[in-house]
Amino acid sequence: MIYNFWDEFFWYWYSNGFEKVFNIFWYFFLLEAPRFLLMDFVILFVYFRRRDTMRTARENARSKFLLENPVISVIAPGKNEGKHIYKLVNSLNEQTYKNIQIVIVDDGSDDDTYTICKSLYDNGYIDVFLCNDARGGKASAANLALRYATGKFVVHLDADSSFDASAIENIIIPFYLDETVGAVGGNIKVRNYSKNICTSLQAIEYLQTISIGRMVTAYLGIYKIISGAFGAFRKDILDRIGGWDIGPGLDGDITVKIRKLGYRIEFEHTAVGLTNVPEKFKNLSNQRMRWNKSLVRFRLRKHKDVLLPGANFSFSNFFANFENIFYNLILDVVWFFYIINIVVTNVDFLAFIIPLKIMLYGTASFLQFLVILMISERWRQEIKLIIYIPLMMIYNGYYMRIVRSMAYIKEIFFLSSYKDPWNPSKSSDKAREFGL
Repeated sequence: MIYNFWDEFFWYWYSNGFEKVFNIFWYFFLLEAPRFLLMDFVILFVYFRRRDTMRTARENARSKFLLENPVISVIAPGKNEGKHIYKLVNSLNEQTYKNIQIVIVDDGSDDDTYTICKSLYDNGYIDVFLCNDARGGKASAANLALRYATGKFVVHLDADSSFDASAIENIIIPFYLDETVGAVGGNIKVRNYSKNICTSLQAIEYLQTISIGRMVTAYLGIYKIISGAFGAFRKDILDRIGGWDIGPGLDGDITVKIRKLGYRIEFEHTAVGLTNVPEKFKNLSNQRMRWNKSLVRFRLRKHKDVLLPGANFSFSNFFANFENIFYNLILDVVWFFYIINIVVTNVDFLAFIIPLKIMLYGTASFLQFLVILMISERWRQEIKLIIYIPLMMIYNGYYMRIVRSMAYIKEIFFLSSYKDPWNPSKSSDKAREFGL
């Protein structure tokens, strides 16, 4: 029976030819493969082609940086991060670059964060420890830390992260390669990747969208979001724009604001930070609902001027925003009509279509994962994730797409990000009043 099915399967596609395959899977061939697979190989080629030249330039930049030896203010706002804060501070004190000012903000925690941070401060492991009696939200806590930051550069971290020993040094190098760089994003990977299938799938996703995805957009000049978990900024620019506005989505918002000023945004894949991700799909869904609402709130509302001709119009900023809106919002709508059309017009042949879809997307995911391993500093650990690659079609193609679509609907029609408990209601009310 199995033999007969596969015999019929291959005969169906062979007899109909590639034209039939293309007509069924045009969405993959025209939209997804060029952007998420072909560009990865192009950038991989460019990366290895320029590696020797860039090595010399980077060493010169590193020498200039170390000779100047500027203060780097590392700020980490957080609430109820008692179980993570020691690991963060310990990784910062083990950095290869030592001229670091560590600023920790406890944003109204009700766990043991205060006790742990106070002990770390008293023993000299933290330079500045600030504590809010009442929660003000992440933007408020980050801006409080910014007021006490004395460094030439500010590195913003999530309090539940930890970092490779050379991470701070590496994330500053791009500023000395090009003086027009205003901010640099770090490479975030999943620390608890082996916990369960939920964290393993997120680990692959982070490798796809951050480790290689942001390298691609940075090479193209359309890198659009510096993760709040690990990003470096010129202090004078942060002061100029007034720090962070109320989120969610504050990391993407501040990135657009810096791009609007005419500064370049870079991604540094050798600056590696590790973060804990949600271990349950319910928590993951809530997190991504919050993240995806920011696309509507900030890119379609607050920064819609980027998409319109004006005195400060920039093609790179236009394409950075448009690419994000096109691939995450517009194509999600197109995809639903595409799937409905396939089911309705080919209902008798779904038994042949579904296996080929799995083959196409599975092959693409394996190839993309190969690209990732070729540039990864910890590929021996990450190769273990390969057994979960076949599930990425369901994870990215269905689960994440549905979550994104629900987030867009809630934000477009109900402005639900202003009701998100992630921010204190008093902060969200003010943000809505001032259109932030």
